[in-house]
Amino acid sequence: MNHTPAQEQTRALVQAAAAVCEDKKGQQTRILELDPADSGLSDFFLITSAANERQAVTIADEIELRLKRDFGVYAQSVEGRRNGEWILLDYVDFVVHVFLAERRAFYDIERLRKSARPLTPVEFDAELKAELVEKTRAVRSKAPAKKGAVPAKTAAKMAAKTKKQVRRAKAAKRATSPAKKTASRRTAASARKPATQSSAKKARRSR
Repeated sequence: MNHTPAQEQTRALVQAAAAVCEDKKGQQTRILELDPADSGLSDFFLITSAANERQAVTIADEIELRLKRDFGVYAQSVEGRRNGEWILLDYVDFVVHVFLAERRAFYDIERLRKSARPLTPVEFDAELKAELVEKTRAVRSKAPAKKGAVPAKTAAKMAAKTKKQVRRAKAAKRATSPAKKTASRRTAASARKPATQSSAKKARRSR
């Protein structure tokens, strides 16, 4: 599936935020890919659970820090940090919800968003990697051939043509070989003939 650069960045941000949840021992972390028909402005919800208020604040703070440091992105608004029971980080294209376990069960956002597609961080990572591989293959297939490179079919035709030329040259060489041998024999015979005649004359004179 093709995504715009903005959508690809959003997915990278969600992936980074989900990694923070895993690093900070968030529980039951889920990514909801929202249905465009009823999602409003956001594309994703990232939901995780914390064991206590302190852990919830730690997770939320680390997500803010990492996205600001690595991507230069700031949350549009942050709610619930003071009590730590439900902290909401609104990044417009995606929203992070850090719950205490009992609050998460009470509000049950996953059930309210029935049309959303739930993914674990591992599943989300696998999809992004598969999309990256597909995109890389598409770019390579569209890349122009290297200068001076000969297409495979053309190279095969050239090789076949060269083989035919070699076979023809060998056949021509075999055809001319008997003629050359005959000519060389005649030359040798003519060279011997005067010598024979000269010997005969010398024999007559000696008589």
